[in-house]
Amino acid sequence: MKKILNIGLILFLGIFLTQNIHAQSPKKLTSGNIHEKIQKLQVLGSVLYVAAHPDDENTRMIAYLSNELKMNTAYLSLTRGDGGQNLIGPEIRELLGVIRTEELLAARRVDGGKQMFSRANDFGYSKKPDETLKIWEQDEVVADVVWAIRKFQPDVVINRFSHDSGRRTHGHHTSSAVLSHKAFDLVGDKTKFPEQLKYVKPWQPQRLFMNTSWWFYGSREKFAAADKSKMVGVDAGVYYPIKGKSNNEIAAESRSMHKCQGMGSTPSRGAQMEYLELLKGDMPKNKEDIFDGINTSWTRIKGGKAIGLLLEQVDRNFNYGNPAASLPLLTEAYKMISNLPESYYKNIKLEELKDIIIGSMGLFVEAKANDYSATPGEKVELNMEIINRSSANVELLSVNYLPTELDSTLNLKLEGNQTYKFSKKLNLPNDMPLTGPYWLTKKASLGMYSVDNQELRGLPNTPRNFKVRFNLNIEGLPLFIEKEIIYKKTDPVKGEVYRPFEVTIPIFANLTEKVFVFSDDKPKEVTVLLKSGKTDVKGTLELFSDKNWKVEPALVNFELNMKGEEQSFTFKLYPPQNQEVNFISPLVKIGEKIYTQELVSIEYDHIPTQTVVKNSEAKVVKIDLKKEGQNVGYIMGAGDEIPINLEQIGYNVTLLKDKDITPSNLGKFDAVILGIRAYNTIERIRFYQDKLFEYVEQGGTMIVQYNTGHRLKLPKEKIAPYPISISRGRVAVEEAEIRILKPDHHVMNYPNKITSKDFDGWVQERGLYFPDEWDENFEAILSSNDSNEPALDGGLLITKYGKGYYVYTGYSWFRELPAGVPGAYRIFANMISLGKRP
Repeated sequence: MKKILNIGLILFLGIFLTQNIHAQSPKKLTSGNIHEKIQKLQVLGSVLYVAAHPDDENTRMIAYLSNELKMNTAYLSLTRGDGGQNLIGPEIRELLGVIRTEELLAARRVDGGKQMFSRANDFGYSKKPDETLKIWEQDEVVADVVWAIRKFQPDVVINRFSHDSGRRTHGHHTSSAVLSHKAFDLVGDKTKFPEQLKYVKPWQPQRLFMNTSWWFYGSREKFAAADKSKMVGVDAGVYYPIKGKSNNEIAAESRSMHKCQGMGSTPSRGAQMEYLELLKGDMPKNKEDIFDGINTSWTRIKGGKAIGLLLEQVDRNFNYGNPAASLPLLTEAYKMISNLPESYYKNIKLEELKDIIIGSMGLFVEAKANDYSATPGEKVELNMEIINRSSANVELLSVNYLPTELDSTLNLKLEGNQTYKFSKKLNLPNDMPLTGPYWLTKKASLGMYSVDNQELRGLPNTPRNFKVRFNLNIEGLPLFIEKEIIYKKTDPVKGEVYRPFEVTIPIFANLTEKVFVFSDDKPKEVTVLLKSGKTDVKGTLELFSDKNWKVEPALVNFELNMKGEEQSFTFKLYPPQNQEVNFISPLVKIGEKIYTQELVSIEYDHIPTQTVVKNSEAKVVKIDLKKEGQNVGYIMGAGDEIPINLEQIGYNVTLLKDKDITPSNLGKFDAVILGIRAYNTIERIRFYQDKLFEYVEQGGTMIVQYNTGHRLKLPKEKIAPYPISISRGRVAVEEAEIRILKPDHHVMNYPNKITSKDFDGWVQERGLYFPDEWDENFEAILSSNDSNEPALDGGLLITKYGKGYYVYTGYSWFRELPAGVPGAYRIFANMISLGKRP
């Protein structure tokens, strides 16, 4: 029978816990997992893999290094992927970076690696490394690479890409290799970035490789014939009987965590060669061993030989049916490592050994809060559970509540497989640091996030300060375990659901729209949604704007009595007479404190729920805009905000489903628009493409936004009513000149006269995946190109088809309209109005 004690009523005990995976369901170790960890404990080697973005990493190589070679392995992604597209939702820019950060962490939980970052901001596609390095502030990013190497102390560094600037590739990719190549020669020099030496020591890796493949040579045949005298070749397709899967299968699972980029992978099996080309350092004599000649045993540490011999004994005698049988030797090894002089591997191996000891006992410890968030100074109610699922002699001596100085002395013996439950109410410190992405705290530049705290740089996410230290005695070994707080609930469909515990501000002010576009002098209603982060919050709210924009009312009072309570307030915003772009922001005053932040919750099943608190603002745009037509049908693709943006300028937008796509129903729309990558993401698009063409024949206007040429859900000859071929061509520089090839075409004249000024103020890029071949029935309207490149004329193609118009456009409207670019609205209105010209 289980023993359940409410010791909270007796000892006023509080225990705080979460796993260091930010409130994903805690991983439960099998005997196989524990044995693998024991084997890894015997390897003292580290390797750092370097590339530019999430999903750039070779997960097969990372899985091989971590699982087959048992090396301490990390991936340094210079950016968080903020500039990519999102296939699973509407989040872009910094919110997309939050998602992709968590997807990388999810991938590492699969392949066994660790994750690091620099402060570089993914500003979008770049064709040239010199442009990238200028925008990234090269010296700052190379400092971050040096910091990562000094902190992680790898014996080997592996670049994913070539540092050869002459190669045709993404400028970010080449730059990641350039910076790693440069940093390799700087990390051991104490005169370089000396401010880092307060926290780390100079360190010199022994080898720098590039993870090459046939792709870099242009074909498999060319690579087969290439000189491999400077290459190490390893078979990364090994099979792991304990796991019941191959390294390739693990790699595919890992890569498939990059869901917002559509990186789902089918696993392969069998031999798979990976090649590493030596760039710096000594060439291994054994060209099948990356670490040949590098001591990765315990003898690399003074006094470590005996520890290595002891761990070999643990490995040989491991009992799968009773992992706890290893505890006497494991605790002895822990004491021996603790007595070593301070070193990098001492701390690494103590943490690894601690996990093994806990796993061998089946020790489960959990502390959950009654809510997922609280504000500094607020009282938190906790419910805790602890159970020792082994016959080991374990005593819970005391707990320390961090970051407070509170503690409790317990001297509680944990009987085998008996559940102990505790409860506690505790006030958070008034100066408790807020959670949320640390790199979003300050305003970023185009190329760099601003992070002043050196110790935060490189971390995947914000350290959680609210945790408890359990002071245990395990078979005579004093051992402390620190755990973070979690929030947990039971969902009737998903079952047990975890999420991180957040420390937040007391009030959030969310603007319901991110851009307000005024095409006349009439005011618009601006709604601010207030949400309380604690009970009993009252104060005033105003809408801050530039003096040219008039707001009514000037001030409103509010009072929210319950935590999580919401209340909406509506202001009238009057635009200025002339065309202007500006910003508005809600300003909340509670006592003497002012808050201007909004709350964004990002919820997807494959990552922990993310709570992002960031500055709340919206763009306000007064433009000279005319439009024809009123009703627009929109077929969502990968996800964008264009329907909302079109509503801002007065269109009635209907999101179309399968049942809506009939010739009779489509006929009521002035235009039907396909969202970004609709032909890549909508499985049934091939079944109603002919119905859309029939709609055009009968006089409708069909606008198709960009798609990629691969993974099409319909035959490529069905993309348009006449032949068209999608390329990978793009114009990455948003200031690139736009040439109007057909100035007399009505899309450039009706109802808005389009000039070169309408292409001012664009963000991130001009466009992407432009068609490079098209039927003579199409008219190419615009032309643009990046410097020293041929003109790309396929960004806006229009053809008359029957009585209507078909438009294919690769220009990045999905970025420009949400960013409030005036000219983008004027041109888009003209496209919708194509069939309405008198």
